[in-house]
Amino acid sequence: MCRNIRTLFNFEPPATEVEIRDAALQFVRKLSGFNVPSQANEAAFNRAVEAVAAEARTLIASLVTTAEPKNREVEAAKARARSAERFAR
Repeated sequence: MCRNIRTLFNFEPPATEVEIRDAALQFVRKLSGFNVPSQANEAAFNRAVEAVAAEARTLIASLVTTAEPKNREVEAAKARARSAERFAR
């Protein structure tokens, strides 16, 4: 489930709101054990997603680095190569 959470800091272009919210959603799903919460838990689940997304935005905005921003396409190609090597066996 958490394999979908990707590094969001130091990329060009920067992480979008959708990417941040998707990462927060995956995190809350992992913590709660719910892929889709019941009606009784939906409000708490949604509050948690919004709180995690807000803190993620704060964290990303607060981080500093001297490294050059990573290129999304290059990093995706590296990940595909690692995956191909891993599953070629």
